[in-house]
Amino acid sequence: MGNTCRYGHLFCRAVYNVEPSTVFLQLNSQRFDISGIWTLKITPSGFTAGQRGNRFALSNREKLVMKFEDYPANHVRNARATIRNEFGELESQILNLTAFQKAWDEITSWPDYKATPLVSLPEMSRNLGLKAVLQKDEGKRFHLKGFKALGGAYAVLGLLQRHLREKHSLESMTSDQLRAGDYNDLIRDITVATATAGNHGSSVAWGAQMFGCRCKIYLHAHVSQVREKEIAKFGAEIVRIAGDYDASVRQCVADANVNGWQLVADTSSGGDQSDVPKMVMQGYTVMVQEVLNKLADDALPTHIFVPGGVGGLAASVAAHLSARLGAKRPRIIVVEPTKADCIFRSIQAGELTTITAGDTLMACLSTGEVSPLAWPILERHVDDVLALPDEAAEQAMRILAAGMGGDTALVAGESGAAAMAGLIAAARSETLRYELQLNERSRVVTIGSEGATDAETFARVVGKTATQIEATA
Repeated sequence: MGNTCRYGHLFCRAVYNVEPSTVFLQLNSQRFDISGIWTLKITPSGFTAGQRGNRFALSNREKLVMKFEDYPANHVRNARATIRNEFGELESQILNLTAFQKAWDEITSWPDYKATPLVSLPEMSRNLGLKAVLQKDEGKRFHLKGFKALGGAYAVLGLLQRHLREKHSLESMTSDQLRAGDYNDLIRDITVATATAGNHGSSVAWGAQMFGCRCKIYLHAHVSQVREKEIAKFGAEIVRIAGDYDASVRQCVADANVNGWQLVADTSSGGDQSDVPKMVMQGYTVMVQEVLNKLADDALPTHIFVPGGVGGLAASVAAHLSARLGAKRPRIIVVEPTKADCIFRSIQAGELTTITAGDTLMACLSTGEVSPLAWPILERHVDDVLALPDEAAEQAMRILAAGMGGDTALVAGESGAAAMAGLIAAARSETLRYELQLNERSRVVTIGSEGATDAETFARVVGKTATQIEATA
């Protein structure tokens, strides 16, 4: 079935197919897939149409109008956070600019390092009534497709260097020497281990492969086979356990203690109080500095939306921006699934609060416990937390992949789309716009924390593969 109209030389028809559920816009002999994304305003005043990639361009008199579905967002304002809070001694013991510089100098020296794109989305900002929207596209991070490449691998390197110092009195070994195999006889029998929902495990396994040690990765029952294969390709041994993410963390810690393995955790909630989670989080600050490097002082963001999870990324973002910018830092909003909203509940309660996490599409955010190491930063420097249903993330994935009205098409995985989902929900709610102070002067950065790290899920949600999307970007 379909609707047809004609204006002068232009014949336009919207075609709806029931099975599969798709919508096409046909302009004269050209057909464009606009499934579930676009509506078109047409007036008799006339316009021109032309194809650009898999989108089409109209004259300045006509606009493509995004069709959003609105999903409920739970919101909690953090009464203990204020931009006037100094980045104090307690926070500095966890993350600081001296340790950042060490991480920056190291990670930026690695082969194939390059800053990931900060992509301007002018049509998204226009549709949401904002001055600017920029997505940090971590899907381009090395070949791991996510920001966690910065943390786990950096911590593996730090552990191996410490082992060589403490056990073999070697003080000046470099990552280049480890990659070259100069110390293989001293580290090949070391085993690093971690529990993961996917991306952190890939980073640890990649670091172990790159620097020459063994690796065991613990996966809980809900981690997909696709994610398992992504980790295993780096040579890691996979250990599957029953239960959820938090159970896998506890089991990994117990087994590491018994077997003498080196734990490379991105959370201290399993009992690891070492400096390793600090190294993981410090690696993430490289991404935050890349954002600042792209923006002039007079174009700093007013808001930044970041995914939740155990809180390591959110704490890294909040810490680095607070330490660098002080009172000029943007408003920091964490976004979580409603089925795994442990940061939301903790901020609401004013103390660390453990929940039973449900099975959420946003797999890398599925946890019931905030990292105690991240908490002192979160409770003083994160301003707001939003919790959203899975459907909001699915919509954001499709919108980003479509490329709104000429915006660059972006590949964002289920967790990688969470920040944008939060922005869409907030900007389209009169109440949340007021509470978050979002308006036509707002410059917003969303952290797209991962690309299509689960290719099957991405294709199922979006209707196209990541390769197809990237080919049209």
